[in-house]
Amino acid sequence: MTFHVRRNKSLALFSVGFIVLLIVYREVKREYVISNLESRLAALEPRRPGRYVLEMMDKQAANFIDFDDNTILLYNRVPKTGSTSFAGIAYELCYKNKYHVLHVNITKNSHLLSVRDQLSFIHNISEWTERRPALYHGHFYFMDLKKLGLSDGVPVYINIIRNPLDRLLSYYYFMRYGDNFRPQVKRRRMGSDMTFDECVEQGQKDCDPVNLWLQIPFFCGHSYRCRQPGSRWALDMAKYNLINHYLLVGITEELGDFIAMLEVILPRFFHGAMELYLSGERSHLRQTNKKESPSEGSIKKIQESTIWKMEQEFYEFASIQFHFQKRLLFQAVDSLEPGENISDRKSYLLSDGKLYVPKEVQIHYEKVRPR
Repeated sequence: MTFHVRRNKSLALFSVGFIVLLIVYREVKREYVISNLESRLAALEPRRPGRYVLEMMDKQAANFIDFDDNTILLYNRVPKTGSTSFAGIAYELCYKNKYHVLHVNITKNSHLLSVRDQLSFIHNISEWTERRPALYHGHFYFMDLKKLGLSDGVPVYINIIRNPLDRLLSYYYFMRYGDNFRPQVKRRRMGSDMTFDECVEQGQKDCDPVNLWLQIPFFCGHSYRCRQPGSRWALDMAKYNLINHYLLVGITEELGDFIAMLEVILPRFFHGAMELYLSGERSHLRQTNKKESPSEGSIKKIQESTIWKMEQEFYEFASIQFHFQKRLLFQAVDSLEPGENISDRKSYLLSDGKLYVPKEVQIHYEKVRPR
């Protein structure tokens, strides 16, 4: 009796032990098979889709395009500064350079956004990761993104401004004769053939210097003081924002130079932009159908106003900063040291008629510790 009990216990222990060993063996074999399969799959894994796409592009583009790039550009474009031509270049390049362009359309062509709309916009550009990298553009005033709660991955601002009187003249005749971009659109002043000189002489509203107060508010922002014509506070704030929040602000009179600089600074977006601009297909996309130069008398009368003086001061401030950045970025070919090799650097014909190349990177690292 005792013998049978011991025998049954031994058989039971043996069975349990065998089952445990079988389970362990199967688990070990399973891990080995999975590990081996993963190794084989890794060896056979196809190249990143992004890299495959790059190989279908030109080799120069492959040097800078990163398909994991999350960069966001904000272009709060000032009306009648060449913004349609520049946006056209961005749209043309987005297919080749693999980024997204999105137009921010504000109801009734307003340039102001409520705090709620600003927060909604910030939320959209923060969460819409499927549309990155991206360039957002529209006629809206500057927004302080950090003030609105955006701390990580702050978008990069760019813009273009224009000689204020030239911008006003362009807008004045645009509202009467339209342009060649959308000739079918009926503008508010169509049917009126009053010249700018006649408008100034008669003291009409369309040529009032108060209409010059536009570029300062675009850079000043959403404070009520930004919309007060002649506000020194608004001018100072516009200057501060231009220096501290904008990567680059170009001028319409040197639009090609602005595009060349962006191609060097942001090749992820603007590789090939200068060639496209110089081809003529996008360099003058929008032109007012009729425009007359003002008389010296009209110019003098406009320039007597405080508003013109402040807008002109801001324009000259932006121009000086733009030229300063251009000098830091480019070097004239005729100033290079004899024998200096520039075969690996693209040359650019800028607005002064000279040939330039981007300067070599001026920084390096040393005394790195620990070794």
